[in-house]
Amino acid sequence: REAGELTLGWFEAPGLDVVRKIDGSPVTEADQEAERLLRDRITVAHPDDSVIGEEGDDTSGSSGRTWILDPIDGTESFIRGVPLYGNLVALVDEYGPAVGVVNLPALDECIWAGRGGGCFADGQPARVSKRTDLSGACVVTSGVDYWPSTTVVDKLVERDVIIRTWGDAYGYALVATGRADAMVDPVVNRWDVAAMPTILAEAGGVFSDFTGAVTDAGGTALATNQNLHPLLLGLLTA
Repeated sequence: REAGELTLGWFEAPGLDVVRKIDGSPVTEADQEAERLLRDRITVAHPDDSVIGEEGDDTSGSSGRTWILDPIDGTESFIRGVPLYGNLVALVDEYGPAVGVVNLPALDECIWAGRGGGCFADGQPARVSKRTDLSGACVVTSGVDYWPSTTVVDKLVERDVIIRTWGDAYGYALVATGRADAMVDPVVNRWDVAAMPTILAEAGGVFSDFTGAVTDAGGTALATNQNLHPLLLGLLTA
């Protein structure tokens, strides 16, 4: 929440400097300051843990636990004054994904989950949808420009799927709380999705890559309920 408050101080602020990285993605002072704050808090509370962040160098610890940070997921939305950006925090231990947090400061929403402890949205239990049929399902994605071709999108449209580009962290939050039925991302980095396996599993859903593997490694991502997962996976791999 503290990192979220910090980014809100920059949100829609005049004169925000935006720098493009080598890959073309944007970064702002807000990204860097938020990650610095998160790293400082983790270092104080868990000095032996490792940290991986989008904007800083990886740090290695001896505990076997790793924090994965995306200080502003959806920076393109952030710099355009669109309130759908999020602050993402994940913890991975020797058993795999353990904690996931999606904080949406401009919407005053926070979704979090701990392995075996359930998923919560602003303190209330969060559950994925119960939809069983692709027809009429709401599937969200970060942008059609991310897809190498429109083949998958065409297949979804043929099955009467409702497609919306409410992407990035917000899309996963919608799925975890049952407001959307699936989130499909053809290109993701680890910090974009490391929080999602725990959140989706604890909300009764499934998070995987396009091969069906439950992983926080990035690459591709599919988040949905247990009914739709095999149906969508079939479309993505056909």
